[in-house]
Amino acid sequence: MHEACPLSQLAPGDAIRLDTSPPIAVFHTEEGELFAIDDTCTHQDASLADGWVEGCEVECPLHASKFNLRTGGVDAPPAKLPVRVHEVIVQDGTIMVRESEEEPNLPPGVKVDGYV
Repeated sequence: MHEACPLSQLAPGDAIRLDTSPPIAVFHTEEGELFAIDDTCTHQDASLADGWVEGCEVECPLHASKFNLRTGGVDAPPAKLPVRVHEVIVQDGTIMVRESEEEPNLPPGVKVDGYV
C-alpha cells in the first residue's frame, strides 16, 4: 500500500504523481471522486498526472490519448493498450493506494524495476 497525501492537500481537479515503479497518478475529480492509474501513457512516455481531466477521463498531454479513470481503458487513440487501475482508500484522512498486481502496459522503450 502506498501513501499518497492527505485528502485535504489534493484539491478537486488536481492530480499527483507517486514515485513508485512504475509511477502511479492519483486524481481527485471535480465531482469529488478519487482514482489511481498508472501514470505513464501506454503510447509514449508521458505523465498522465500532467494531463487534462474531464469527467472520468484523462487526456495525455503528449498526443491526446484518453484513458477512462474507472477502467483504465483507452477512450481515444493513438494509445491502444489500457493502463492499470489501482484501488484508492481514504484512511484517517490520508489517500492510500493499493497497487494492482497486474503487469503494467508500458510504452515502447520504457523500462522500470521488475518490468520490461
